[in-house]
Amino acid sequence: MLSCFKAYDIRGRLGAELNEDIARRIGQAFAEVLGAKTVCVGRDCRASSEALMAATVEGLLAAGAQVLDLGLCGTEEIYHATTHFGADGGIEVTASHNPMDYNGMKMVQRGSAPLEPALMRQIHDLAEAGEFRAAAPGQIREAIGARAAYVKTLTRFVDPKALRPLHILVNCGNGAAGPTFDALAEALQKKGAPLRFTRIHHEPDGSFPNGIPNPLLPENQPVTAKAVRAHGADMGIAFDGDFDRCFFFDEVGSFVPGEYVVALLAAAFLGKENGATIVHDPRVIWATQEAVRRGGGTAVLAPTGHAFLKATMRQTGAAYGGEMSAHHYFRDFMACDSGMIPWLLVAELMGRANQPLSGLVGQMRQDFPSSGEINFRVADVAQAMARVEAALSPEAVAIDRTDGLSLDFGNWRLNLRASNTEPLLRLNVEARGDAAVVSAGVTRLRPLIQG
Repeated sequence: MLSCFKAYDIRGRLGAELNEDIARRIGQAFAEVLGAKTVCVGRDCRASSEALMAATVEGLLAAGAQVLDLGLCGTEEIYHATTHFGADGGIEVTASHNPMDYNGMKMVQRGSAPLEPALMRQIHDLAEAGEFRAAAPGQIREAIGARAAYVKTLTRFVDPKALRPLHILVNCGNGAAGPTFDALAEALQKKGAPLRFTRIHHEPDGSFPNGIPNPLLPENQPVTAKAVRAHGADMGIAFDGDFDRCFFFDEVGSFVPGEYVVALLAAAFLGKENGATIVHDPRVIWATQEAVRRGGGTAVLAPTGHAFLKATMRQTGAAYGGEMSAHHYFRDFMACDSGMIPWLLVAELMGRANQPLSGLVGQMRQDFPSSGEINFRVADVAQAMARVEAALSPEAVAIDRTDGLSLDFGNWRLNLRASNTEPLLRLNVEARGDAAVVSAGVTRLRPLIQG
């Protein structure tokens, strides 16, 4: 059984779970199952990605598909190219922020829509069986103009006249982001955007000399924070390996937790579109819901995970959807996630409000303190969830099961949900205006979860 198949993408340890032969079979199965005549393909900068992409392309060609080669690019560039070129699918060879000995693929179908579980199962079964139909081989060609078209789409999200002069520290983590960021920065400069950038760890380097680019990990944040302070920047941004996630640091180098970024982006869209619908995940919600209420919009809850957020975005026509894990989705970007659009919108919001990033976030930190996501490794996930529910649900003023268990106690709330991939329970606690209530909630929950 091919263990590299996950719910919505491919991810596995090199050699043991993913190799060039498996990649070739996945490519051929992808094209055959989707009936794909044209497929966009790209890769991140990992040492193994070039060979795995070449093998994937071989499989696609064997199935008769025409391949548009984007080369080194971000996952969101594949999303954009799939729609821009009217392709039947897109594949990015990437392991994003996973360890060095991993790689994988992120895949979309026509219209840049995620693959449903049933389609993933068909691709898995065909790739495993290897019983492919004979087809006249396809051809490969360069995806000419893909990046220019992508950059043009991105620049439409921001009004250069609303920007004020900002100095932004950019940490690409030696991932795939550098060349794309430079193309976007050049386009913004031509439009008169008064932005100045200081770049660190900018060149793509698959050996990751400065560590795997995963700015969500607390141990990876000080390098960006220190650089913001050292260069006197107004804001710091850091990307993960395939740059579909962007992380923020204010002008004093403080990391901005993801739930506050969701609230900021919700406010940004409500400033552009009266009554907009905003989709968010259920882990930490109060700052976002308050921003939506103030902006006169409609907040819609969706389960955590890109497939759920994207489906809800498409169903509701929401302008924006956000997860606290730094995945941000945009209606006018095929309802797909992007790591480049968020920093543009935050820079514009800083200009419109004439406030530093710390000023935009400071009140939210006070009004809605939160614990950050706490992971618990437990012997029995269901039993642990049941203990929490039995002990605390009688006190709750509201119970929600959109994703795991959410209990609202009026002045504080919790969300407890099982990991999709590991025997873990993930806990988030937030409160209204009192960080001590957050600490007390976590202290109370810990023994219940751990049994």
